[in-house]
Amino acid sequence: MFSELQFHYLFTDRFGRPGKGADKGKVEGLVGYARRNFLVPIPVFSDFEALNAHLLVCCRRRLVDRLRGHDSSIGERSQQDLAAFHKPLPAPYDACDKKPGGVSSLSLVRYRLNDYSAPTSYGHRAALVRGYVHEVVIACGAQVIARHPRSYEREDFVFNPLHYLALLEKKTNALDQAAPLAAWSLPEEFATLRRLLEARMGKSGKREFVQAPRLMEAFEIHDVAAAVRDAIERGAIGFDAVKHLVLCHLVLCRIERRPPRLDMAIYPYLPKATVATMSARSYMGLLAGAAA
Repeated sequence: MFSELQFHYLFTDRFGRPGKGADKGKVEGLVGYARRNFLVPIPVFSDFEALNAHLLVCCRRRLVDRLRGHDSSIGERSQQDLAAFHKPLPAPYDACDKKPGGVSSLSLVRYRLNDYSAPTSYGHRAALVRGYVHEVVIACGAQVIARHPRSYEREDFVFNPLHYLALLEKKTNALDQAAPLAAWSLPEEFATLRRLLEARMGKSGKREFVQAPRLMEAFEIHDVAAAVRDAIERGAIGFDAVKHLVLCHLVLCRIERRPPRLDMAIYPYLPKATVATMSARSYMGLLAGAAA
């Protein structure tokens, strides 16, 4: 892995002895400076992106400092160093651990003693697993088929319920016992939709219901939930109605470059127009007035 990094950026290596700070130049001193000034008191962040953003702000703040014995600031000296470097590469180095693997009969790919789900259509196929610090990416050929938050547990299962909906659409009896769906928290609208579909259609209502969450393979969950809620309010209980409402709210508005239909209930101060039903008598009266 280090040789791949070395060949990508074309640099030579010079290793230092463990525990010997004098062999590593300014590395030990800079690590201590960053720890004392950037991480004291110990900060708390929700994810690595927030931590990296905090460190980036601290580093940029330090660019204006001028060290003893130098006439220019750290940022000015950094620009001089960058001008002497080679041109940047067209693509950055993909810093991850790459492991060959395969999708099992349960649509799982194992990486470092943990199993990650993949779409059921890729079962029994070879895959490439890229392990990053925060996520695991599974690719089949040149196509990325799954992304998961990385788990550092042992013998853990990380599921994406959307990967199994295509199979559950055919085997609806396993809908309530499927392990990938056990911890899946959906909005309340989906439970209402399922109850209404099963009450109206019986067993085939389960298959009709599974098709609604499958819309999240192409759309965001809040958009699908809004469409399900609108379908229930309109009394159009079915997958076709939910799909039509999602397309109307998103695709058609984007293609025609128009905003979604306004809900006039939130504008009570606007005057209301009353349009009467047109009749032949009133139409003839308009013609007589025009002739006069």
